[in-house]
Order: sequence, then structure tokens, then C-alpha cells
Amino acid sequence: MIEVKDLVKKYGDHTAVDHLSFTVERGQILGFLGPNGAGKTTTMNMITGYISATEGTVVINGHDVFDEPEEAKRCIGYLPELPPVYPDMTVREYLSFVADIKQVDKKRKQYMIKDAMKKARIEDVAERLIKHLSKGYKQRVGLAQAIIGYPEVIILDEPTVGLDPMQIIEIRDLIKELAKEHTVILSSHILSEVSAVCDTVLIINKGKMVLQDTPDKLSSHLGNKDGLHLTVKGSRAAVDAAIAGVPGVTEREYKEPKEAGTVNVTVYNDGSGDIREGVFYALSGAKCPILDMQSSTMSLEDIFLQVTQEDNAPKKKAKKKLVKEEKQDAGNL
Repeated sequence: MIEVKDLVKKYGDHTAVDHLSFTVERGQILGFLGPNGAGKTTTMNMITGYISATEGTVVINGHDVFDEPEEAKRCIGYLPELPPVYPDMTVREYLSFVADIKQVDKKRKQYMIKDAMKKARIEDVAERLIKHLSKGYKQRVGLAQAIIGYPEVIILDEPTVGLDPMQIIEIRDLIKELAKEHTVILSSHILSEVSAVCDTVLIINKGKMVLQDTPDKLSSHLGNKDGLHLTVKGSRAAVDAAIAGVPGVTEREYKEPKEAGTVNVTVYNDGSGDIREGVFYALSGAKCPILDMQSSTMSLEDIFLQVTQEDNAPKKKAKKKLVKEEKQDAGNL
């Protein structure tokens, strides 16, 4: 549906986008992330044909944006960070104007306007001047104009800016609904929003792609493994001996216990499977009751911060002290 290949945008000596390539399949929601100045908006402006590229190609539904601009743009609905609304029009007048610009069939025009207002939850302000609307409502009017014409691709740049928590939930639900009939590219600084709605996440930094995968697989690219936080009643020696014999366990990290007579440990696995059941039976057999067990994975925020560092210098965070696996017989403990 969307194919971006070796896309480059230069402004003089500054390279805003540097040989960026990715694809988005039909019906997918792509989360497009990056720090300020990473080239996100520039990339989206090139995908929509709003600005030209220095090098590279963008193909939308089989149409090259730069060689076949009219055909490609018919396939795109775009909501930029600042909604392109006309303040002296009513909501209905503005959407009618957008429908005419997009050359919507006159027989379907009124139905499409009504449907877009319903989806964006702006039916109650249809006859009000846009300049009298709140920022949140203006944002939703901008979303409605992107839907007009039922384009195959919808590109949303910070679609929930200025919305209250309830409106954000409504827009998230709408984006999920849109993905049933459209391909969606979503740019947002609200990482929880991206995690909640996106099928794939693409992170860029300094104009280059640094990571792309599904949200639940991103951490695997960084060499991080899922962990299991445990609070166990018993001695550290007994707990360590029991956990060491569980298949798949590679590392153990101990922290100061908050409660006397307990052990606070995080167990890491080799990625071959779920170790919870094995850990449970091992500790049960050692008569070390588990008081608390919680799975631990890297959040999207952790991943984002790690891959968009300004330099490759070591992190200021203290490195985890991992307890090396000891090869001991149970009788030696």
C-alpha cells in the first residue's frame, strides 16, 4: 500500500531525511516516532506530496507521489499537526468545501459529510463557526476533513493534541475503526497512545531509521530479554539454587529485600519460552513460597529513549549487576 524507498530531503548542507526506506501494508496502523527534529513531519510532507524529495521514491497504492501526484493524492487523507481549517466557515461549510476540493461525487457528498462528522464526534457543532470552537474540537474537525473522500491512506500528525482524556480515548477507538478500511500512519509523542493502537512502530533519529517492528518485539532488537520479578520467602542460597536449575534461566539480579526473611530477585530467560511455571514448581519444591510474581518487559518509552540518544556514549544509568550462573551441585549448598 505504501512504499518509501531511499527517501532523502536536504536543505542546503542539512540532511533532514537520510535514505529512509519502509513499507506499510494495507490495513496496518504504523506508529511513526522520533525526537523533535528527527524528520518525521518532513517525511510525512513528502509522502503526501506537499514538499518534493531530494532523492528517492514514494509509492501510494501503486502511484508514485512525484510522477503521478494527482492519482497518489486522491489516495491520501492528511491531518497535519496544525489542522488546516478556515475559522470563518461553519463546520458543515468547511467539510462541504473539502468535499468539493477532493471532487467527491455530488450524490455521495452529503452522506460522506454526515458520516465524517459522526465518526469525529462533531455533529453537535456542525453549524458553529470554527473560530468559536475549542482547540480539541478544531482538531476533530481536522480529522473529519482527512476522512472525507474515504482515502485508502490516512496520515495523522499528532491527532490527539489538545484533546481531553475522554476525547483521546474516542480518537483512539476511531483510529482502530479506520484501520478496518484504511491504512494509517500515526505520528505522536504520546507513546502509550502508539502502544495502544499501532500494529508496527517505526523510530527515526536524525533522519535515519533506527528501529522498526511490532511493539512487542522491539525490545528483542536491543538484546533485552523479558524478566520475571519475584519476592520469595526463604534464604537467598535456597532461592538461588532452586532458580538455577530451571531450564531457560540465564541471569538473576538480586535487590535489597523490603521485608525481612524474603528475597527480591529478577530472573531473565533465553527467549526460548515461558519460565513462570518452571520457576513456580522449582521454588515450591524448595519450600520457598512466592509472595509476588510480576512479568517485566521494556516499555516503548524505555526503547525510544535508548535508541534516540544524542550519542553512543554509555548511559548514565548504573548498569545492572547480573549474577552469573553458578554451576553447583545441590549438595554443596
